[in-house]
Amino acid sequence: MKIESTLYYSNILNRNMRVNVYGHDGMPFLFFPTQNSMASNYEDMGMIKELEGYLDAGRIQIFVPDTIDLESWSDTNGNKSHRAYMQELYFQFVTNELVPFINENSSTHIPPYTFGCSMGANHAAICFFRRPDLFSGMMSFSGVFTSAFFFGNWCDENLYNSSIELFLPNMSNNHPYIDLYNQKKIIFCIGQGAWESDGLPTYRNLQNIFAQKGIDAWVDYWGYDVKHDWDWWFIQFHYFLPYLLNEK
Repeated sequence: MKIESTLYYSNILNRNMRVNVYGHDGMPFLFFPTQNSMASNYEDMGMIKELEGYLDAGRIQIFVPDTIDLESWSDTNGNKSHRAYMQELYFQFVTNELVPFINENSSTHIPPYTFGCSMGANHAAICFFRRPDLFSGMMSFSGVFTSAFFFGNWCDENLYNSSIELFLPNMSNNHPYIDLYNQKKIIFCIGQGAWESDGLPTYRNLQNIFAQKGIDAWVDYWGYDVKHDWDWWFIQFHYFLPYLLNEK
């Protein structure tokens, strides 16, 4: 399997950001790490090994950046305005710097899918729903999409823009993004077992929002034995990937 690791200097974040690239060809995926993790997260937790067959066959190519969660979502004792500002900078890094990097280093030149588990699911959704023009679609497992879970009742413009549960209900039903969403593939999946209870209400709320806005998204609830853990995320990725690759 081809593996490359790049230290990318972000002018937006004013720092070096590690970006790991797995595979040599195929549909590009932008994988967001789990909370507070870095570019090696999916390799360290066995997901890259799990997907080795797809990568070696040139069916998919995976790009994984560092996060700055410790300065935004996870810094519960920090200044909330600064935390929300840092999340906005991370979004700008992804959309203005990382996506062009992916496009330049992907042999297919197809827009990437965003993907993530847990906190990574949140990043995948934020980036896709704010800039659907940049992506082929998105897939998220076991996320918590309400900003109140991390910030309480506080909100400013930056945080509002990073909470799909806040800005999607206020989007006009004839907004051009609605049609653009429906040209893409959107998957939200969550189990109903251990450690998934925090995310379940947000999945049900998003499902209602999608219905109200006419957004064609696949919201899938797995069983009560399905917990918030890597073994299940491996299974879920295998299950949904053929759909994203137009193989079923």
